[in-house]
Amino acid sequence: MGLTKSGNTAATDMLRTVSSSSSETDVTAIGERGGGGDKDGLLGGGDGSLCNWIDWKKGLRLLGGTGSQLVLFPTIPKAASVVSYHEHSIQQGLIQCLINRSIASHPISSLIYVPKSPSYSIVLQSYLRNLRFNTSATRKPLLIVTATHVSHIQAAILCAQDKGIEMKVRSGGHDYEGLSYTSIVPFFMVDMFNLHSVDVNIEDETAWVQAGASLGEVYYAIANKSNTHAFPAGVCPTVGAGGHISGGGYGNLLRKYGLTVDNLIDLIVVDVNGNVLDRKAMGEDLFWALRGGGGSSFCTVVSYKIKLVQVPKTVTVFRVSKTLDLDQNFTDIVDQYQHVAPYLNRNVFIRLTLNATSSSKTGLATTRATFRCMFLGDSQTLLSLVNEKFPLLGLQKSDCLEMSWIESTLFFYDFPSNTSINILLDRHSLSLTYFKIKSDYVKDPIPRHGLEGLWKKIAEVQTPLLTFNPYGGRMAEIPANATAFPHRAGNLFKLQYETNWNEGGSKTAKHYIDLTRKLHAYMTPFVSKNPREAFFNYRDIDLGINHQGSKSYIEGRRYGIKYFKDNFDRLVRIKTKVDPLNFFKDEQSIPTLPH
Repeated sequence: MGLTKSGNTAATDMLRTVSSSSSETDVTAIGERGGGGDKDGLLGGGDGSLCNWIDWKKGLRLLGGTGSQLVLFPTIPKAASVVSYHEHSIQQGLIQCLINRSIASHPISSLIYVPKSPSYSIVLQSYLRNLRFNTSATRKPLLIVTATHVSHIQAAILCAQDKGIEMKVRSGGHDYEGLSYTSIVPFFMVDMFNLHSVDVNIEDETAWVQAGASLGEVYYAIANKSNTHAFPAGVCPTVGAGGHISGGGYGNLLRKYGLTVDNLIDLIVVDVNGNVLDRKAMGEDLFWALRGGGGSSFCTVVSYKIKLVQVPKTVTVFRVSKTLDLDQNFTDIVDQYQHVAPYLNRNVFIRLTLNATSSSKTGLATTRATFRCMFLGDSQTLLSLVNEKFPLLGLQKSDCLEMSWIESTLFFYDFPSNTSINILLDRHSLSLTYFKIKSDYVKDPIPRHGLEGLWKKIAEVQTPLLTFNPYGGRMAEIPANATAFPHRAGNLFKLQYETNWNEGGSKTAKHYIDLTRKLHAYMTPFVSKNPREAFFNYRDIDLGINHQGSKSYIEGRRYGIKYFKDNFDRLVRIKTKVDPLNFFKDEQSIPTLPH
């Protein structure tokens, strides 16, 4: 179970060292020493655009945070503490196996949480981001392993196979369908939150990032070393690096520098046999798969070596809103946007969010369009560029704000203007909500009649948001098969449908999920076809579920083709090679070839 020798000293150091911020006190701060674990955090992640500030007026209770942090969570059902006799037997056998396989220098017994442990619910809920998956009926892990060392991950993988139980891995908990901390079968979870060190090397413009680190921690660490470097990843600072990076995470720098996977140099993973591998040891096939195919179908990712990118000391941002009832040329503005945004200078990224709002004239529902921009340059240059290419927006100098790149990460998350960048170190969402996310890709501009119909549909469904993320620039230059992420040239926008609500109950959930599906259905004529493509980091169980039975390949192909297009077949071949018995699996994992 030792480190595979590859001559990579930096990688070896990452395995040997867990920074002081990754110490076991992270666990004792929220409860007694017990047990714990997860797996799918290496699946999802998204860009974090669903991470909105929600004003919780009721049901707030105080939970202990890590270190000096205090974390507010809405009241949620306590995790079930009763397991069947059979599950109890599996649980006890698994615990004994984990203890037996742990090494003296890094004991595991104090890191294991079982349902009867007083802090089990707190550990489980601390990185649970979607309240849809924390009901009394939600299956909970038989135990959680809060790993602090690579040997704990090795032991978990080997013991899971020895005891015949499914293992999930959670890095940040932002899997949109909760697949990193829920399952349809008995399971346990390895939670990576203690493994969150970020080691930045400005001289060679790289950083080693452990899978449990949040994007906020990554950004803060980079800014602490340089005001002219960044990493092209998502907007939400609490998203875990583990799933976000390997799934093809994106953010405001994608038109300039592409995705997370386009700036990934190396990885440290643990394979199905418990071997610790870097890029050289795993080979280029698996390295290709882990750049966009997600980690959880193939192995458990421990850390990433990322390539930092250069940004100017000053960037410019703006946020401009228009409404259908107040702006007579509203449709013209949005129409011009979709003909311009993918073709602008690659230093410009303008995101458009459409949502329903109350008309100031009639009080009825109308449509609002919010344009958010980041530009790698000064305000005067941006103002000239936008007014030349996108004049209908009517951008004013007063709309433009100059700031550092690290400050722009706070702007896009809608933090108040005087917020300290130290907030990026807060790993916990200050509010939680129930939500449903779907995705699409737009190949051609939506015709005018389609936009006018969209305003009516948004007013009808009201709650869902629809966000346009422009492609072009660097995204149009990288071949579709260069990494496992296939959505490159030919796409104008990636769409995100997002619905948040605050009330529990299955009927309420069905209502809001149906609203999301209605908006998604309306867009059918205007998005990609055969297949209708989807973004893997925006996990959507509507696309299909793999029950991991005799029809696993058929079930996996239904959603796999939409997520990965022509890259799906190569992913299946790699999966079959590195994990032939399909140990690393979940409800939307890459299947093996049928026997």
